[in-house]
Amino acid sequence: MIQYSLKCADGHAFDSWFQSAAAFDKLAAAGMVTCAVCGGTSVEKAIMAPRVRPGRKAVSGVGEPERQTAPAVAPANVPAQVPVPAPASAGPGMLSRPSGEVEQAIADLRKKVEENSDYVGDGFVQEARAMHLGEAPERAIHGEARLEDARELIEEGVPVMPLPFRPGRKSN
Repeated sequence: MIQYSLKCADGHAFDSWFQSAAAFDKLAAAGMVTCAVCGGTSVEKAIMAPRVRPGRKAVSGVGEPERQTAPAVAPANVPAQVPVPAPASAGPGMLSRPSGEVEQAIADLRKKVEENSDYVGDGFVQEARAMHLGEAPERAIHGEARLEDARELIEEGVPVMPLPFRPGRKSN
């Protein structure tokens, strides 16, 4: 896994994890990497400060183990990334406290969605289609769908929308 600092054409900055550098390139070329703030698909890697961990032990000239350290340096125009410990009340999937208004709004949205809808997991497409066709009772649901499947639902007139977070619960 690799974490990239990203920015969109409108200048919004955000971070995201990818399986590999090649995975990012493939997803970005397909327009599947979107801005976490505005949803724009024109996203590119931003300048990042490398994270270098010091070696555990190195051997000095006389055979004595010596602890090696590396200085941490960040360019002046890039803020240093400081880990924030997760509060005890952090829900599933939350890594830290929201650090800004947008992150707080997303956290609030997530809470409302999870409190007021049923998580249907990978069965989202089938369940949404069944409700639209009248084959299943209507109710608020959230889950996971491939981009192609979500596009098909929209083309069929099924009212769906992407969420700016990954669901934190598993289906029962």
